[in-house]
Amino acid sequence: MATRHLYLARHGAADAFGNLTDAGHRQAALLGRRLAGVPVDAVWHSPLPRAVASATELARSLPDVPVAEVAELVDHVPYIPDTTEMPREWAGFFDGYDDAEAASGQRLAEALVDRFAKATDTDTYEVLVTHAFQIAWLVRHALGAPPYRWLGLNSANTALTIIEYATGLPPTLVMFNDMSHLPPDLRWTGFPDSGRRLVDRP
Repeated sequence: MATRHLYLARHGAADAFGNLTDAGHRQAALLGRRLAGVPVDAVWHSPLPRAVASATELARSLPDVPVAEVAELVDHVPYIPDTTEMPREWAGFFDGYDDAEAASGQRLAEALVDRFAKATDTDTYEVLVTHAFQIAWLVRHALGAPPYRWLGLNSANTALTIIEYATGLPPTLVMFNDMSHLPPDLRWTGFPDSGRRLVDRP
């Protein structure tokens, strides 16, 4: 039975212009060291600079592994729910999005699933350096949750999520938002404060 192993990671911490900060470079380098023990076949990344730089940084620990851009990994809103599908408190998040943007985002989200969320003919190990919304969308898909449930699935910078796709079986979420490769001062960047306050307490 062949298994496709996807190692999903959000880019490192970035500044207001979308460029990696010093902390982001350190995060990506540490993620690369963690992945050095995995027989990685390819590193795929979003075309945005913060993801390109993160992929380049982590790939230093993966010599001879091909690194390439994938358009479907770009940052976008994958699905805009109807107001009847989600809690009222979330509705304001989508203010300003029009029908054309919603349709474009949904097409990209479907293309992302079509490309990566399926088994392959042989065992493969792929690293996807992308964005929080895209990781949330793939996790939601793996769990068979309704489309709106990508909301609230947050990922910290360079946190690791692993999904496996085996022939004839439903997807397996192996790990979500794991930061054990990062020291305490580099954890939880990019993550909502309300969701992390008690997690790292001794």
